Amino acid sequence: MYCINCGIELSQGQAICPICKTKVSHPDFPADQSLATYPARPFQSEEYNRRGLLFVLTVIWALLTILPVMLEWMLFRGIGWSGYVTGGMALAYLLFFLPAWFKNPNPVIFVPSDFAGVGLYLLYVNWAVNGNWFLSFALPVIAFLALIVTAICALLRYLRWGRLYIIGGGLIALGLFSVYLEFFVYYTFEAISFVFWSLFPLVAFVLLGMMLIIVAIVKPFKESLRKYFYM
Repeated sequence: MYCINCGIELSQGQAICPICKTKVSHPDFPADQSLATYPARPFQSEEYNRRGLLFVLTVIWALLTILPVMLEWMLFRGIGWSGYVTGGMALAYLLFFLPAWFKNPNPVIFVPSDFAGVGLYLLYVNWAVNGNWFLSFALPVIAFLALIVTAICALLRYLRWGRLYIIGGGLIALGLFSVYLEFFVYYTFEAISFVFWSLFPLVAFVLLGMMLIIVAIVKPFKESLRKYFYM
């Protein structure tokens, strides 16, 4: 016999699970005392195991992050290519591993942090190559995109209604972002003229966004979408 909540093996006729205290049988039934009440091995929660695994992965990742800089410094007494590798490894940890430490990571906090990490990495690259494109291109582009994505995440997280409006508006904003991006490419890198490639994603995102908004307004469309996609 097993507990229906945590899955631990129980003694025959046991009334309450000794781990999670879930009622598993009628309390008037006598419990068999011949078998052990608790499992033979100590119980470890999934959260404990997950954090232990994350700790081991973090130590390994930290060693792999520092190793390129140490090797290049020992061989050439300087930092060149290893800076890109170390920065990329640190950025990857920020993007993929750091949120895993939290049971329910809040995207409203982590999304701006991720964009800030990307910005710092690009700032280092700009400094390493003696470029002059960070302030005129990378910073405004990253800031605007971070604002759009963070706003979408915040609205989806804290509003219980209007998800189709939010997603539709977000798609339209991303379409406008493509024009914004092309302008800064033209302004920073002194292109001869606009290529107007941004019109294609602009039209596509605007049409998709308007379609979702129309679906949200027209109730039969909305009900059909909810029926087929469980939204």
